[in-house]
Amino acid sequence: MLGQAKSSPETANYLAYILSDGPLLKELGLDSPDKILVRSSAAINLKNTIKAYSKAYPDTNLVYVRSLVLAALQDSASQIRNFAGSVISEIVQRGGILSWPELLPELLALAGNDRGNVSSETQEGAMSALAKICEDNKQSLDQVYNGQRPLAIIIPKLLDITSSPHSKVRSFALACINAFLPQPSPAVITSLDIILARLFHLANDSSDSVRRNVCRSFTHLVDVQPGRIRPHMNGLVDFFVLQQRNTDDPDLALDAAEFWLCVGENRQLCESLAPFLDKIVPVLLESMVYEEEDILRLEGEAEDADQEDRAEDLKPQFATTKNPRSASNSRVGINGEAARGFRLDQADDELSEGEIEENEEGSPASLEERWNLRKCSAAALDVLASNFHGPVFAITLPYLNENLRHHEWPIREAAVLAVGAVADGCMEAVTPHLPDLIPYLLSFLDDREPTIRLITCWALGRYSSWASHLQNPSARQRYFEPMMEGILNRMLDKSKKVQEAAASAFANLEEKATKGLTPYCGPIIRQFVQCFSRYKDRNMFILYDCVQTLAEHVGPALAQQELIDTLMPAMIQRWSKVSDRSQEIFPLLECLSYVATALGDAFAPFATGVFPRCIRIVHQCLEEYIMCITNEALDKPNKDFLVTSLDLMSAIIQALQPDKGGELVENSQPRFFDLLLFCMEDSSNDVRQSSYALLGDCAVNIFEHLQPFLPAIIPSLIQQLDLDNMKDQDIESGFSVINNACWSCGEIAMGEKVGMGPYVEQMYQRLLGIISNPEVPTSVNENAVIALGRIGIHCSPSLAPHLGEFAKTFLQIIGPVEYTDEKADAFLGFNRTVERNPQAMENCLVDYFKASAAYADHSWFNGPNYADLAESFQRVSPKDLDYRDAGLTFPSVEPPRVQRFDT
Repeated sequence: MLGQAKSSPETANYLAYILSDGPLLKELGLDSPDKILVRSSAAINLKNTIKAYSKAYPDTNLVYVRSLVLAALQDSASQIRNFAGSVISEIVQRGGILSWPELLPELLALAGNDRGNVSSETQEGAMSALAKICEDNKQSLDQVYNGQRPLAIIIPKLLDITSSPHSKVRSFALACINAFLPQPSPAVITSLDIILARLFHLANDSSDSVRRNVCRSFTHLVDVQPGRIRPHMNGLVDFFVLQQRNTDDPDLALDAAEFWLCVGENRQLCESLAPFLDKIVPVLLESMVYEEEDILRLEGEAEDADQEDRAEDLKPQFATTKNPRSASNSRVGINGEAARGFRLDQADDELSEGEIEENEEGSPASLEERWNLRKCSAAALDVLASNFHGPVFAITLPYLNENLRHHEWPIREAAVLAVGAVADGCMEAVTPHLPDLIPYLLSFLDDREPTIRLITCWALGRYSSWASHLQNPSARQRYFEPMMEGILNRMLDKSKKVQEAAASAFANLEEKATKGLTPYCGPIIRQFVQCFSRYKDRNMFILYDCVQTLAEHVGPALAQQELIDTLMPAMIQRWSKVSDRSQEIFPLLECLSYVATALGDAFAPFATGVFPRCIRIVHQCLEEYIMCITNEALDKPNKDFLVTSLDLMSAIIQALQPDKGGELVENSQPRFFDLLLFCMEDSSNDVRQSSYALLGDCAVNIFEHLQPFLPAIIPSLIQQLDLDNMKDQDIESGFSVINNACWSCGEIAMGEKVGMGPYVEQMYQRLLGIISNPEVPTSVNENAVIALGRIGIHCSPSLAPHLGEFAKTFLQIIGPVEYTDEKADAFLGFNRTVERNPQAMENCLVDYFKASAAYADHSWFNGPNYADLAESFQRVSPKDLDYRDAGLTFPSVEPPRVQRFDT
C-alpha cells in the first residue's frame, strides 16, 4: 500500500503543494518554525519520490511539480530555497537537460535580475539551484544539443552575475564556474581570460565566501592551466598569505592553504615558489597550531586506556588486497592515524545549512579525522620540504628553536609537528641537528599533555629511518635503542590515542629497521603481549599491524621457541575471543598469515585450530551468499571474510611440511577443494584472486591431495583464463585474477605432467590470447609464458604444432624475466617443444640464440639443478633449426655446452 502511494503521481503533486506553502497549509494553524519543518520534510520526500518514480509520471504532473518547485525558490526562508534547489537538481538529473528546456534561462534570468525587480532572496535561491545543477550535471551541460552547448551560454552569464551587488549571489556564481574548472571544456577555455580578470577583481571582494571561492578557482587552475598562473605568482603569493592569516574564517584559511599544497605537487609550477619561501613557510608554521576550540576540547580529555570503546569508535575494516603471484616476484601521517599519510580528502562542496561534517562511514568526523587548516599546512610544509629541502629547513629552524621549549603546550605541539613534517624532504639538512633533537623529542614522550606525547610518537616515526641505519654501535645504543624503547613504552600509554600513535610509529620503525630488529625481538614481543592484554578493540587493529610487520621483516627469527611461547598464547587467546562475524577478524586473519609464514612448520600446533575455523568461515559465507541469491531480502555477506580466510589457509599450506598441510586439507569438513572450487567461481575478483593463489600453493605443496579434484577444477581454471570474461570497470583487479590463474596453471602442469594432455589445447588457446594482447600487463604475460613453457615439459607433442604461433612472443616476453626456477622450467618446456618442430623457429632464430647464449653466460645456470635444461639446449642444434633455409646468414655460434652434473 505504502509503495503504491509513493509511486502515484498525485503523491508528488501533494508534496510539491506542501513545499510551495499552498493556501490550505494555513488552515493547519502551524507556527512558522513548525511549518518550515513540515515543508522541508515534504521537499525531502519529494526529492526521493522523483528519484524513484519520476520516469513513470505523466508530463502534466511533472509540469505542475516544476512550476511549484520553481516558485519555492522565491521563498523568504533560506532553508526552503535550498531544498527547492535540491529538488530541481534531482528533476534535471532524472529527466535530463532537454526535459526542462526553459529552466536554465529562467534561473539565469532570476539570478541576474534581468527583469530588474527580482528580490535578493529570489536571486540567491535561483543561484543556489544553479549551483546544484552545475555540480550534478557537469558532463551533460557540456554536451551539444541542437548544435549548441548549454555551457557556452551559461559561463558568460555566470561571469556577468559575479558582478552582482549581493555577495551570496556572487559566491554562488563563482562556485558554479568552479564546478567546470577541473575538467575545462572549450567553453571554459574560450572564456579563460575573462575568468582570470574576474578572479583578480574578486580577490579584493569584501565577502569571505567570495574570496573562498576565488581561492578554489586558482587552485583548480593550478592543475589544469598552470601556465596561466605562473606569470601572476608574485601577486598570488601575497593574496594567499593574506587569506590564510584570516583568523575569522577558518574555512577561508584552509582553502588558501590548499593552494600551496596544490602548487607544491605541480611540477610545472613548484619552482616558481622558490623566491617566496620566506613568505610562505612562516604562515604555514603559524597555521599548524590547534584552534582555540580544539585546544579546549583536548585539554578536557581524561585518561581513557581502561575505558571500553564505544561502537562508534570502531571503524569498518576491509581486507587488504594481496599482491598478485609472480614468477619474479610510506606510512606517515598526523595524529597517529592508521593511514599514516597526509591526505587531501576535502570535498569541494560546502556544507548546507544545518549539515554536519561526516566521515566516509557517515558518522560525524572527529578532530583527528577532519581535514583542517592545521593538517593542510603540515602537508604543504611536507611537500615544500620535499621540493626545496635545505632552504625550507633554514626558515623553519629559528621557529623550532623558539617554540620547542615554549611554555604553552599548543605552540610546543605545533613545533613538534613541524619537526616531523620536514623529516623526509629536509633529512640532509636536519641530520646534523638530530643528535641534539632526538633526545629532546624523547623527553617529550613523558610530557604531561597526551597530545604532545601523541605527536612526538608520530615525529619520531618519521626519523626512524635515520636511527635504524646508524652503523656505529655506540650511536645505535644512544639514539636507535632509546627511540625504539620510548615508542614501545608509549604503546602502553594511559591514553588510547597515544597508544595508537605509538603503535603506528613503531610499525613505521619496523619497516625501516627490517632485520635490524632481530636482536630485539624478545623485548618487542613481550611488549606486544602486554598490549594484547590491555588494548581495547579499536587499538587491536594497529597492534595486529605491528605484529605482522615484525613477522614480515624478521621472518624465521620469530621461530625461536621462547618467542613462540610468549607471542602465540596471547594471539590465540584473542583469536578465541573474536567471533566469526566480527570485522576484527579481517586484520587478525591477515596478521596470522604473516606470523604463520614467519614461523614455518613451527606454526603446526596452532594450525590445527586455525585452519578448521577458516574452513568454517568460508563455508558460512558461501552458504549465506547462496541464501541471498534465493532471497533478495537478505543482506549479502561481506566477501572479505572469504578473502582473508583463503589467504590465511594459503600461508598455512606454504608454512607447514607437506604431510601436515595435507592432513589439514584431508580432515576438512566440508571438503576443502569443494569449497575452493566455489570460491574460484565467485563473482568477486578479490575472492577469485585469493582462490587461485591458494590453488597454486596447493599445487606446489600438497599436489597429491589436489590431484583427484583436478577434473573438476581445471575447467574453471581454463574459463578464468579467458580475457573476454573480464569486465571493463574491474580491469585492474581482473588482471590480478588472471595473473594468479596463469601462475597456478603452471604449478599444476609441473605436478600433473602428462596428465595435462586432455586440457592442453584449450589452455594453449587461452594463454595465447593473453600473450598476444598488447593491453595485458607485463607481469601477467610473464606468468602466462611460464605456464605455457611448463606445460611443454611433459606435453610438448601437443604444443609443437602451435610453435610457430607463439615462439617469437614467448622469447620476447621471457627474455627480461629474472633468472628463477620458474624461468628455467619454462625454457626447458620450450626447448622440448622446439625439438619436436624446429622448422617453426624460422622467424625467431636470432631471438632464440640470444636467449640460449644468455643462459650460457649466466652463472646461475651452471648448477646441478639445471642439468636437464642444459641438455635441452645442447639437443637443439643449429642444424635442426636450419637458419640458412630461412634466408639468414648467422655467424658461427654454437649453442651453450654446459657440463651435466649428476644429482
